[in-house]
Amino acid sequence: MAKPHIVVVGSANIDLTTFTDDFPRPGETIFGREFHLGFGGKGANQAFAARLCGAEVTMIARVGDDLFGEATLKNFASAGIDTSQVKITQGVSTGVAPIFVDRSGQNRILVVKGANDLLKPDDIDPEIIRRADVVVLQLEIPLETAGHTLRLARSVGVRSILNPAPAQPVDLADADYVIPNESELETLTGVPVHDAGSARIAAGKLKGRVIVTLGANGSLCCGEHFPPHKVEPIDTTGAGDAFIGSFACFLGEGFSESDAIRRANFYAALSTLSAGTQKSFVTRDRLEAELAM
Repeated sequence: MAKPHIVVVGSANIDLTTFTDDFPRPGETIFGREFHLGFGGKGANQAFAARLCGAEVTMIARVGDDLFGEATLKNFASAGIDTSQVKITQGVSTGVAPIFVDRSGQNRILVVKGANDLLKPDDIDPEIIRRADVVVLQLEIPLETAGHTLRLARSVGVRSILNPAPAQPVDLADADYVIPNESELETLTGVPVHDAGSARIAAGKLKGRVIVTLGANGSLCCGEHFPPHKVEPIDTTGAGDAFIGSFACFLGEGFSESDAIRRANFYAALSTLSAGTQKSFVTRDRLEAELAM
């Protein structure tokens, strides 16, 4: 099967992950259990997932002229991700994301965008988009850049996936797929989302093909529920990114929508079995071996 070309337009961050039994109250200081420093950003994570699943991946992003920016470029290159469209921005920090993970594996994340906020429409090379099989975007970059890229992809007939995260008002009309999680779907629609049934109602208020990632409850696409693969999660950070990056790869390879979702469900579940984001993503060989069991 030919390798698809996935173009990811989005963020590159450094993740600062703290594991703790409890979250501190206002004004309180407590001890955490562990600390990990790793590479992240929704765009970078999705690029890594697509690459590990076998796609050829081009990243379009900005990093700062600091130690984190240099390390981020080396990290992309080590995975075989094309960094020719990743620009170093003078006088600005690389994006960072402090992440706090509780004893159940649930996380809370605060993102400081840094150089990500300076990725502009002029940074998007139309020829790179034209050569893609699938274009993937998130909202940790300026809305004008995301909107411009979606319109460009549609104008040249390239499928696009928008992960509306962090959730904010945005025109979804030009995205072929919109993939929010439960909280993002609730923010986009104003409909409370607490299970697959309420997610189905909320998703019906959005235009286009909407896939809702439901965490331990699997995913939902256009009213059809795709059950989860049961695992005992250690860290759910990045599971949504694992789903989106792998889904883009499978869709680009030619899998049907339903099969691509089922495989992405499994890939996302496997990513929760170890700590971190990109370093928790498994290879295509591991995925295929698990699927065959």
